[in-house]
Amino acid sequence: MVDEFTQRIAGEIALSPNPGRTMRKWREEFGLSQHQLADAMGISHSVISDYESGRRRSPGVNVVKKMVDAFIELDLQNGSRVISRYNPDFKLECIIAMDEFPGGTDIGRVVEAISGRNLNPDLMTRKMVYGYTIVDSVKAILSLGSQDYLRIYGGNIERALIFTNVHYGRSPMIAVRAHPLTPAMVVYQKPEKVDPLAVKLAHLEGIPLVVTDLDVEGIVSRMNELKEERYRWK
Repeated sequence: MVDEFTQRIAGEIALSPNPGRTMRKWREEFGLSQHQLADAMGISHSVISDYESGRRRSPGVNVVKKMVDAFIELDLQNGSRVISRYNPDFKLECIIAMDEFPGGTDIGRVVEAISGRNLNPDLMTRKMVYGYTIVDSVKAILSLGSQDYLRIYGGNIERALIFTNVHYGRSPMIAVRAHPLTPAMVVYQKPEKVDPLAVKLAHLEGIPLVVTDLDVEGIVSRMNELKEERYRWK
């Protein structure tokens, strides 16, 4: 779905009789300023301005690709709002459940709510949790591309990433460590056994690593209770 959408945008810009105007249309569609787009592309915002005003010749293939990649990456970071609007069926098979809280919830409260055990108790940080994503770890490893990985963060990076189908927990933590975005906490749901390396990697990243024996339905129920708590506090 994402690849098709990317090709659609790139084709529309490349084939447009006025590429600059089309570039501007898509930039505004994604809700980006010239500065935001330029920063994501690693170029000066004046270059974007020149293209959109027609002061520069039509962009080459590399520029169009870099621009469209920036559109998609920034939208994934913002919860895939535009992608989802143009592709209503866009979803990741590995995501079991996902939601946002109306405000921050203390990590300790989240651990308590899911009857969890923090394997890095010295890392009970002051970070707040603003949402959660429950991910099937095996499906994620088999299906997620680099751009798709951003999708699991939804509307806020400061969230609990909850992995199911965990055997020893090494692969999910390696994936978290390899990505530039860092969640507020990581939870393993009913792992067979937690590899000491996973605990060490979490410690290096400064992430509380928590295990819970609740089933998925139980976790979702407890998270909904936390969400209701936040609504009452507001």
